[in-house]
Amino acid sequence: MRSRFLTMLLFLTISAAHAAETKEPRVIDFRSAPHSYLEWKPKDRFAELQEKALKGEVKLDTSNDKAFLTSLLEALNIPISSQIMVFSASSLQSEIINPRNPRSLYFNEDTYIGWVPGGLVEIIAADPEMGPMFYVYDRLRPGGPVPNVTRSTKCMNCHAGNATRRLPGLIAESLLVSRAGSSLETFRRDEQGHQIPLENRFGGWHLTGDHNISNHKANVMGIPQGGKNEITSVNPGQFSDLSLHLLPTSDILPNLINEHQMGFENRLVYAIYTVRQLKHENKGMMGAAAKAEIEERAQELARYIVFADEAKFPSKGIVGDPAYMKDFLRDRKMTKTGLSLKDLDMKTRMFKHRCSFMLYTDTWKAAPKELKERVYYHMALYLRDQPDAQHAHLASAERLAIRTILKETMSDLPAWWR
Repeated sequence: MRSRFLTMLLFLTISAAHAAETKEPRVIDFRSAPHSYLEWKPKDRFAELQEKALKGEVKLDTSNDKAFLTSLLEALNIPISSQIMVFSASSLQSEIINPRNPRSLYFNEDTYIGWVPGGLVEIIAADPEMGPMFYVYDRLRPGGPVPNVTRSTKCMNCHAGNATRRLPGLIAESLLVSRAGSSLETFRRDEQGHQIPLENRFGGWHLTGDHNISNHKANVMGIPQGGKNEITSVNPGQFSDLSLHLLPTSDILPNLINEHQMGFENRLVYAIYTVRQLKHENKGMMGAAAKAEIEERAQELARYIVFADEAKFPSKGIVGDPAYMKDFLRDRKMTKTGLSLKDLDMKTRMFKHRCSFMLYTDTWKAAPKELKERVYYHMALYLRDQPDAQHAHLASAERLAIRTILKETMSDLPAWWR
């Protein structure tokens, strides 16, 4: 088995050696054919919920905002413990988001809910073929019917810009904000993922829990004074009423998981659109240039999947919220001996086995075979018994554990992998 595995790796390495040099990433018009994003009938988790609601199979509680939000999260299988809070003036509702009225976010692997007290419920749900879809509920009338929901295009002003390579995507920024929530300084922008240094994240966000991160940008705002920004604290509840939210916390662990998921989703969506565009341009015939472009996307995605560039953890490690940890682990896929890709480390890194659990999402399952084959190949370079220096960040025991987990819990691995 090992001999066949190494032989195939050698063959694929030689076949990939002639790939073209890296070029500037292409800009793809997601509104036009072959994508036609705006005309697409969504197949995401929220779209499925809407169909069930129309048939009367799902009931949402409209007695008040918190009851409605709670019932919506339950219907979408999103844990309340995933709550994180941001007080920078962002989203469609920027005019009411500030340190006195933070916005709460909730999520699972494919669906994200945003809500701000006194405002609207916003949804981002991952369609397996088209990526993030954006929805907004009308304002709730307590005790009335379920509000109408519309598929939003205004979100594209931010969610299809430079930060997501001009495609529908997930974004987060790190800012020093004013009392009004507007930006005074930018600590990171146009980038998502677990590679971002922890000290550059969380500006404009609340952060709770035993994170041990020094010099982080969370829980503060700036007050302009004499040409400079005077930094002052904005601890959760200091200026806002936390009873308006489902929880008083914005724990470090869901913040970390959310960042990882955003980085995975955006990279995968860009790769999926690239393959679809290349097939369209080449009428299904993939020449050397097209294969080289797919190779570039596959290398980038594989490197991200195995956490090759994960940001350094604080020396004392990180302690996440036990409630969210329990919810996060409840659906983990395990080997016969109990190993899973969701097993947490939190001492020197996020996960014990550095291979993304996002491989179980419907978006990855539906990804083009031309892409998945090459991603699995580049993952194999990191996971083989004796990787070269470029692919050697994983210890031997960890590589073996990851290979075992993938073989026992995934059904779409290439034949040569097994």
